[in-house]
Amino acid sequence: MHGSPEVAVLRLGHRPGRDDRMTTHVGLTARALGADRVILPENATQSRETVRDITERFGGPFEAELTDSPYGLVRDWDGRVVHLTMYGQEVQTVEAEIRTAHREAPILVVVGAEKVPFDVYEAADWNVGVTNQPHSEVAGLAVFLDRLFEGEELEREWEEADRRVIPRSTGKRVEPADDAGDTDRGSDGR
Repeated sequence: MHGSPEVAVLRLGHRPGRDDRMTTHVGLTARALGADRVILPENATQSRETVRDITERFGGPFEAELTDSPYGLVRDWDGRVVHLTMYGQEVQTVEAEIRTAHREAPILVVVGAEKVPFDVYEAADWNVGVTNQPHSEVAGLAVFLDRLFEGEELEREWEEADRRVIPRSTGKRVEPADDAGDTDRGSDGR
């Protein structure tokens, strides 16, 4: 999150047609839960455009990029690398160590799609399992980022937003961002 070293999320692998929605959700989750940018495989252009569109409408800052060399990015990252995998160390046993390291250096969070090569496990400073059970990589990313930022990402202010969601107990409400602060709401959010 802003004000500390960068947190970037790398989506490793993308199978067009099969992973489109999941890759997009990796990017949206990274944005919503405090990362500074997401780096997607070069064949995930539609996912990148969706994340950029959401950022433009609901605020940032947040960057969505493509790479043609994801393994090179992992290898050459100038900071620490966290690989999210169900085979890794339990997040609750390494989260404090990762938070401490993040105070000093940027973090690259690697989220796989298809089978991740063993080189990534070796290149990572931490292989982290949110749970050692099969689960969604989006769920793993969300839990990891929340643990990394200790919930502070939930209070984030979004800059240059065109619209804003107004919390409600029922129903949906989205308003132009410049009108959102002027809303007189009752205790039930209406």
